[in-house]
Amino acid sequence: MLITGIMSKPVYVPLAPDTGGRYHVLVGHGVGGEPLLRLIAALEAAGSTRASRRLLYVTSTEAPAEAEGAVRAADVASATVYPDSAALLADFRDLLEGSLMGMRLYVAGPEAFMGLVMGLAGQFNLNRDEIRAEECGSRARRVHCIHCRAATEEVVTNIVACCGCGRWLIVRDHYSRRYAAYMGVMVDAEVPGELPEIRDVFV
Repeated sequence: MLITGIMSKPVYVPLAPDTGGRYHVLVGHGVGGEPLLRLIAALEAAGSTRASRRLLYVTSTEAPAEAEGAVRAADVASATVYPDSAALLADFRDLLEGSLMGMRLYVAGPEAFMGLVMGLAGQFNLNRDEIRAEECGSRARRVHCIHCRAATEEVVTNIVACCGCGRWLIVRDHYSRRYAAYMGVMVDAEVPGELPEIRDVFV
């Protein structure tokens, strides 16, 4: 029942500098720190100044033990390490509220995290040409229930119980940028309680 090849499914590429930007905001989660550090070196080589770069990063058990130290020591104007995504997103919103024309956003980490960051950036009118994203780390999905509109986090199986209404949902490949999530549709609507095999798919 999973449908692949749907055009709404995001495609990510390795991060590369956008030399047309006046200043650069780098946002990462866990193993996303490595591509961001690689990008900082590339930005420096391309002529961007240290003062033009800011780094926001969420720690994760997936990342190597030395990742946090490397991020804190990064060659940027400021590097802030957060204990969770909620704290980072709150500061990121404040940053966007004070941002100027010419900002370029680079995001690296699990797709569920990147979707939240890019969704917030879209609220402040950053367009796709101003955002670069590289997926790495967990493939777990954020699933939006089309019935009650709740979002279930860290989904790794093809079927999941909605955290809001409790319905059993099939996790579709259809991705909504608006909700920063994949769509979940009730799987046993015709025969309640009759479920396909539940399998680990997004690991």
